[in-house]
Amino acid sequence: MSSLRSFEDKQPHIQTSPSLEFFKGVSQVTGCTLLSITTLAISVLAGGLLGLAISFRDLPRVRKIRNFVPAQTTYIYDIKGRLLASIHGEVNREVVPLNKISPHLKRAVLATEDTYFYEHQGINPMGVARALVVNLEAGKVQEGGSTITMQLVKNLFLSQKRILTRKIAEAVLAVRLEQALSKNEILDLYLNQVYWGDNHYGVQMAARYYFNKSAANLNLAESAMMAGLLPAPEYFSPFVNLDLAKQKQQEVLFRMRELNWISQQDYNQALKEKIQLNKNRSLEGSAAPYITNTVAQELVKKFGRDALLTGGMRVQTTVDAKFQMMAKKTVNSWHQRLTNQGLRNNQIALVAIDPRTHFIKALVGGVDAKTSEFNRVTQARRQPGSSFKPFVYYAAFASGKFTPNTMVQDTPVKYRDGNRWYSPRNYDNSFMGAMPIRTALSLSRNIPAIKLGKAVGLNKVIETSRTLGITSPMQPVTSLPLGAIGVTPLEMASAYATLANYGWQSPSTLIMRVTDSNGNILMDNTPKPNLVLNPWASASVINVMQSVINNGTGKSAAIGRPAAGKTGTTSSERDVWFVGTVPQLTTAIWVGRDDNRRLGYGATGGGTVAPIWRDFMRNALKNVPVENFKRPSEFPRPRPNKK
Repeated sequence: MSSLRSFEDKQPHIQTSPSLEFFKGVSQVTGCTLLSITTLAISVLAGGLLGLAISFRDLPRVRKIRNFVPAQTTYIYDIKGRLLASIHGEVNREVVPLNKISPHLKRAVLATEDTYFYEHQGINPMGVARALVVNLEAGKVQEGGSTITMQLVKNLFLSQKRILTRKIAEAVLAVRLEQALSKNEILDLYLNQVYWGDNHYGVQMAARYYFNKSAANLNLAESAMMAGLLPAPEYFSPFVNLDLAKQKQQEVLFRMRELNWISQQDYNQALKEKIQLNKNRSLEGSAAPYITNTVAQELVKKFGRDALLTGGMRVQTTVDAKFQMMAKKTVNSWHQRLTNQGLRNNQIALVAIDPRTHFIKALVGGVDAKTSEFNRVTQARRQPGSSFKPFVYYAAFASGKFTPNTMVQDTPVKYRDGNRWYSPRNYDNSFMGAMPIRTALSLSRNIPAIKLGKAVGLNKVIETSRTLGITSPMQPVTSLPLGAIGVTPLEMASAYATLANYGWQSPSTLIMRVTDSNGNILMDNTPKPNLVLNPWASASVINVMQSVINNGTGKSAAIGRPAAGKTGTTSSERDVWFVGTVPQLTTAIWVGRDDNRRLGYGATGGGTVAPIWRDFMRNALKNVPVENFKRPSEFPRPRPNKK
C-alpha cells in the first residue's frame, strides 16, 4: 500500500491517479469532444484567470482570512467539568487544529471531495472538464467540479446560488486563497467550516454528534461514513437512513482503495465493522436551566451577545451539577407538599452560597424552568419581612452602643410618618415588655427592631444594607426595619454570607472562570475578599441568630449542628422566608405566589419555609464536617461613637 504523506508535512504532495468517475464520463463522449472541452477549460482557466482577477476587483480580499475566526459554540460546565449547556447562534461549532483530526477522516474527505488537493493551485482543470461533460449530458448543472479551496471560498465569501458568475468568482478567489494560505491551513479551515448536518458545523461537533467521540479518535469506518455525508448531510444521515449511509460509506472506501490510500484488508475490515452511533445525540438544552440562563445573561453583559453565540467560550461555573440537582429535587418535593397542604400556586426560590468564597453552589429560580424561565432568585424583588432585621441589629452592634444582652422595650409606640401616625404591632398583637436584644431577635419582635433602628438611625440601616449588597430603593421610613422593601433571594443570601464570614465579602458569582477556545483567560473570579463589616458586630449577629434556631421562631430549621438564621413573614402571608447559615454554607429560601396574592392563612417563615431549609441543608451537609462559628469575644468590640 502506498502511504499518504503527513498532512502536517511542508511538502504534502500526494501521488494519485485520475478519478474513476472521470473515466466513466469520458467513455460516454467522443475523444474529440472531450479534447475540445478539456482544452477550452484549461485555456480559460490558465490564460484567462489573470484577466478575470483584474475584472473581479470588488471581490473580498482573501488575505484577511488570516484573521478569520469561525463562529464557535460556547460551553458551560459545572465546577467539576461536567457539561451543563452549549450555546450557539445559527452555527454549532467547535474548532480543532488539523493535527487533532483523524488521518482517516482527512484521507476520506480528500478522496471524495478533492483528490488532487495537494497538486492544484486552487482549481482543477480535469475536474472542471469532467463536470462540463456531466452537465452537458444532463442538460443542467449536476456537478460543480469545485475543489476544496473553491468550496471554502464559497462558504466564506459567496452566496450558494449556482450561477456562472459565482463559479467564476469561486475560481478567482480560490487562486487568491492558495497564494495567501498553505494547503494545510486551507484544509484546516475547510474541515472546521463545512456543514455536517442537523446544525452541526466542523468535524469536532459532527464526530460528537454522530459517534460520541472527538474528531481525533474516528476510525476508518466512521471517517468514511462521515465523508459520505458531505454532498447532502441531512439525506445521507445514518440517523435518517442507515442503509443509505452505509452505501455512501462503501463508495468512499472504494475510492480510497482505488487511490491506494488504504489496503484491501483495511477496506474489508472497515466494511465489516459495526458502526456504533451516538445514542444520546442531544447537545442542546441545559441540565440546569436557571444556572445556565443566569450565566448567559452575565456573559452578555460582560462580552456582548455575539461573543456568547459565536465566541466559543469555555465557562466554568461555581456549581456542582449533582448538588444543583439535589437542590432542584428539594424544591420540587416541597412544592408538591405545600400544594397538598392547600398552598396553591406556590413558587419556591432557593439559592446557596459558600460564605468563604461567595461562590453560588446552587440556584433554583422556581418550580419548573420549562413552564416559566423567570428566575425568582435573581429577578423577583419581594418583601423580606423579619429576615431583614439582622441588618438593623448589625448596625446597632457596629455602633458600639449595644450588645446581644442590651435590654430593649417591647411596648406600644406611635411614630409620625409624614401626614399620618404609625403604630407598629407584633405578629401576635401582644407586647412583652423589657427583654434582651437576643430574645427580641430570636422571637422576632417587631417593636424592639423599630426602636433600635430609630436609635442608630434609619439612614445607618440603609448604609449597612447597601454595604451588604441590597440595591433596592430604600427610604428611612419607620417600617424599614420590618423589611418593607423589595429584595431578591440572592441579595439576602449574599448579605447573610458576609455576616457568616465575619464581614469579609467577595462579589457573589456563578462564574468561576471563562476562557476562549484556546484556553486564554477572559474572566477569573478567584475570590478577592474585602473586609466591609465590623467582625465583632458580624459575629454578634450570627451568635444571636443561633438563638432563633435553638429556641426561637426558627426551631423547625434545627439540623443538629451550629446554625444561625432568621424567619421572615410579611403581612397577609404574601412572602415567607427562611435565610440561614453554617460556617460553610448560606442558604436563602423564599416561598410565595407570582401574582403576589396571599399564599395561605397561617403560612409563616418558621412553619412553612424553615422545614424546607432544614431538609435541604441536611442533604447538602451530609459529608461536610461540623464546624462552630467564631465567638464575638474573638474580635475586638467597636468603640461607641462620641456623637
